[in-house]
Amino acid sequence: MSDQKAQSEQLEFFEIPSPCIGVCESGPRGFCKGCLRSRDERLYWLQVNDTTKRQILAACARRKRAIIARARKQQQAEKTLDANSQIGLFESETSNKK
Repeated sequence: MSDQKAQSEQLEFFEIPSPCIGVCESGPRGFCKGCLRSRDERLYWLQVNDTTKRQILAACARRKRAIIARARKQQQAEKTLDANSQIGLFESETSNKK
């Protein structure tokens, strides 16, 4: 437990770097496609304190997990659709075109 406390104190000693990866383009929900920060989060990054920066980074991580979950869900739905639309071995093409 004291080891974790020492690490957290050490982390506060260093500056928190910007999560920017140089892909500065807004997505459909208004978040940067590269770092997943909102416009205000990007605009005020240099002015906010370290606690707020950590909250922003946590929000970016949540957004990333949500995007990955949506992509996986969509991928699963597409696989299910592909599996269901497969032509049967003994069915003719005319019976599937009804």
